[in-house]
Amino acid sequence: MKISVRNLEPTKVRLTITVDNDEFEPYLDEARKEIGKQVNVPGFRKGHVPGKIIDQRIGFSTVAGEAVNSGVPDLYSKALAEKELHAMAQPQIDIKDIPESSKGDTKLKFTAEVEVRPQFDLPDIEGMEIEVAKPEVTDEDVNKRLDNLRQRFGTLVSIDRPAQTGDFASIDLEAVIDGESVDSQQGVSYELGSQTMLDGLDEALDGLSSGEETTFEGTLEAGEHAGEKAQIKVKVNSVKAEELPDLDDDFAQEASEFDTLEELKSDVRKQCERDAEGRQATDARDAFIAKLQEGIDIPVPKGVKSSMVEDQLKNANKGSEAATDDEKSEIEKNVEKELRDQMVLDALAEKMQVEVSQIDVTNFLASIAQQYGMDPSAFINAIVQNGQLGSAVQEVGRSKGMLAGMRAVTFKDTDGNVLDLSNFLGQDEAEAVEESESVQAASAAAAVADEIAHSDSSKQSQEED
Repeated sequence: MKISVRNLEPTKVRLTITVDNDEFEPYLDEARKEIGKQVNVPGFRKGHVPGKIIDQRIGFSTVAGEAVNSGVPDLYSKALAEKELHAMAQPQIDIKDIPESSKGDTKLKFTAEVEVRPQFDLPDIEGMEIEVAKPEVTDEDVNKRLDNLRQRFGTLVSIDRPAQTGDFASIDLEAVIDGESVDSQQGVSYELGSQTMLDGLDEALDGLSSGEETTFEGTLEAGEHAGEKAQIKVKVNSVKAEELPDLDDDFAQEASEFDTLEELKSDVRKQCERDAEGRQATDARDAFIAKLQEGIDIPVPKGVKSSMVEDQLKNANKGSEAATDDEKSEIEKNVEKELRDQMVLDALAEKMQVEVSQIDVTNFLASIAQQYGMDPSAFINAIVQNGQLGSAVQEVGRSKGMLAGMRAVTFKDTDGNVLDLSNFLGQDEAEAVEESESVQAASAAAAVADEIAHSDSSKQSQEED
């Protein structure tokens, strides 16, 4: 097989692949076998028709066409491996020549244009030291967690005063465009200051008392008039404030297994410290990836970036036309970082000679399924059927490579103390796969779970319709 490579862009190549006839012959034989299983030829049993007879009865061109369909993907993969290219997207295949007969001189020739991972050299991680900020737990952190706990035991009580931030109001809403009511809702419970509904609603409600109403201009965010300006009429039916329990020993006994408030505070501080250690491990991960990229110019594949940006805009329920320039810029920035991180971790996994076993992937996907309350077997089958297994393997490989690399690096806090991150990095490969959930790969599999759940929901809606 003759392979020539032409660089079209820093991250895009065109492979021209010419296949010798003897190398293409196994694919022709396999095509003849498959065709022989489907046709009836007098004097021969199905599946036992000689290849020469298949060529005569069915036609060599048909056999060659089947062989091309099955062989080109395999030959393309072999060409990538031989040239040590790492594809980032699906290729554009163009068949140039196909053998016209088993004895002819014409060879199979095709081109493949594909975006690939650019070439770059990772730094030597042997002896590498990385500084990570020291986690601190303040009294404010403890008090915030205690306040959150108090809110779980809080009650709403009616109040006879104007509404303010933090209050809960029962409201009626009506949207009017050109004097015509286009939407309305009654008895909606809304927390002032949460900014979870229409822009301008918080400002309109602030200072209103039960029974009062007002009108403001807002942009509708859903329905057939989404994106249109409307006059929003809002009426306050009632206002309630959250009443929190006193922070004392009685509360500690009601909200926990502890008898005193001091015991509860001590436990909450320990929880904060564990969370701080987790944040430090995350900071160490980010610092490690940033260190690997230090001083390296890594171009991003344009097509892959564009596709990812469009997907994220869709996930945010915004098309490229509806999104603002700032929103597009922010998404593009995040996508570029994500792609560079992925490419660096792929290269690191190769450098660390990481191997991903079937049990690694199975355990990883099963853990994600459990987080989403899905049956592990059904989830894994869905991953396979959706063609996402390769992505899962790649994500686990990235995580194992990253964790192996981080275990080879020395992390220190700002005081120069060596950090022990073994609780987060694991001690061996098996633990590394488990830790990958909290470090890197879970986000990708979770995205797959979201996609599958969304797909199932859409199918169910269509069936109901």
